[in-house]
Amino acid sequence: MPAPLMSDRDLEFMLYELFDTEALTQRAQYADHNRETFDATLGTAKTVAEKVLLPFRQKADNEQPTFDGEKVHMIPDIKVGVDAIIESGLATPTASYETGGMQLPYIVANAATSYLVAAGGVATGYTGLTTANANLIEAHGSQEQIEKWVHPMRAGRFAGTMAMTEPGAGSGLADLTTTAVKQADGSFRVSGSKIFISGGDHELNENIVHLVLARVKGAPKGVKGISLFIVPKFLVNDDGSVGERNEVALAGLFHKMGGRAQTSTALSFGEQDGAVGYLVGEENKGLMYMFHMMNEARIMVGSSAAVTGVAGYQYSLDYAKERPQGRLLSEKDPHAPPVNIIEHPDIRRMLLAQKAYAEGALALCLYGSYLVDDEKTAATEEERQAAHTLLDFLTPIIKTWPSEYGPKANYFAIQVLGGHGYINEHPVEMFYRDNRLNPIHEGTTGIQSMDLLGRKVPMNGFAGYTACLNEIEKTIALAASRDNLSAYATQLADAVILLKSTTEAVLGATQSQNIDAVFSNSVQYLEMFGHVVIAWLWLKQACVADLALEQQPHEADEQFYRGKLQAMQYFFRIELPEIRHWAKIIGEVDTTSYDMQAAWF
Repeated sequence: MPAPLMSDRDLEFMLYELFDTEALTQRAQYADHNRETFDATLGTAKTVAEKVLLPFRQKADNEQPTFDGEKVHMIPDIKVGVDAIIESGLATPTASYETGGMQLPYIVANAATSYLVAAGGVATGYTGLTTANANLIEAHGSQEQIEKWVHPMRAGRFAGTMAMTEPGAGSGLADLTTTAVKQADGSFRVSGSKIFISGGDHELNENIVHLVLARVKGAPKGVKGISLFIVPKFLVNDDGSVGERNEVALAGLFHKMGGRAQTSTALSFGEQDGAVGYLVGEENKGLMYMFHMMNEARIMVGSSAAVTGVAGYQYSLDYAKERPQGRLLSEKDPHAPPVNIIEHPDIRRMLLAQKAYAEGALALCLYGSYLVDDEKTAATEEERQAAHTLLDFLTPIIKTWPSEYGPKANYFAIQVLGGHGYINEHPVEMFYRDNRLNPIHEGTTGIQSMDLLGRKVPMNGFAGYTACLNEIEKTIALAASRDNLSAYATQLADAVILLKSTTEAVLGATQSQNIDAVFSNSVQYLEMFGHVVIAWLWLKQACVADLALEQQPHEADEQFYRGKLQAMQYFFRIELPEIRHWAKIIGEVDTTSYDMQAAWF
């Protein structure tokens, strides 16, 4: 039997015990659903993952797409996988019925997608970007644009991308040079180059809809002068059929360390007369619109990182239970049979670290998805706004903490397998390579940390920051009332006090010290805040598990809940104390890194 992709029991726990997902069915948007339809969606996703995606996971990793100068070639299995996701409805699970979706809660969709990502993730790389692209146009485009572009994307005819990065600008969007010139018919001609465009060219769909950031002639400099355009690979006729080729050319493919089966492209727009583009919304508001897709993509990245960490954990756990090797130090008889390696203390240490990182990260991402549901469907405007405020604040952490600690879980998975973990007969080395991109794309760890400390914390009078700490303090109060958890509640309360004082110190330092020096430790601040948030989510899980154990569950559930409590204990005893070291660096504005001179390297 192959190792499980995900723990069915853990997803059940998170959906129905940690987060009351069934309660969402009381809302009009989800009134047609119940737990049976949610479970059926998970079952469908698991089947597609195991029966369609998993069989070609290694092949897709080994045989990267190629470009012959005219078109992209890739193994046929990828189209089979993409088509299976589309036909099952899993490409558009949260979209409305009117646009061809299943109208499922975001948290259910995220849980279902976890099976697909764990099976390799290549197909979901294409479908996920398409969904995010369609969501942006649906939110900010005209009705005509929705009918022309969104409906074909929802139906699986068209694919979608986001095209931001340029060769000379990288993450510095203020310096982008792609231009757009308005035409008499209201369209634009777009000219410029973009790189690292995931899914930028392929033959999986009839058309590819690029969302391109560019400057209209005469626009203000910097990010205030950026507009957003729909630039399709092929033009579309009035009857919806695909027409002639637009001036969008594939300049080349990048060959990556991981995620190899999803094309990463360099695209050239408008090498002659200019590529035909259509303005989304108003001029000079493109970056604001694109953040709709980027924020959605950031939750996708965090979720992918968490799930890849879980997949490595599940595989190494299964391996450790079945691989006999060596004897315990306490065994003095050399003739005694070898024990399965899960009996060795250091293997248990690495498995427990993986569990703490990966399941903590997954809980964070599912919580983020639940906030999306609240933001869109909560009963009152006040509740919807509160969810938006909290989600907006947490987005840098949701994107980054799983992206940093998912690969650390994968590192331990390789180590558990030893030499077998380093060869491609087992997928754990592939998981590590796939996961290593996640701290980079959709905003690097450094960029996310500056966003958190410089923007999200003080934004709107510290509204998101305060809301987050209030939620943490609610869980602390609940845990404090439980004998088995009161000590951990006290520890987390102390961590919050330290976080508050560190935040005050570092923001105070910006008033009197060089801001570049102060922000040189922003990554440590994000890591500190992330650890506090993950500790909070582990304490939430522990509250549920501790209460469930009082009900004297059957043996399998008892072991499951005790595992949750032990992982929480690990995080609190081994990981959370690290925040004191980071707090010292941040609060005292240690300038060791900042003071290093370029000439000294």
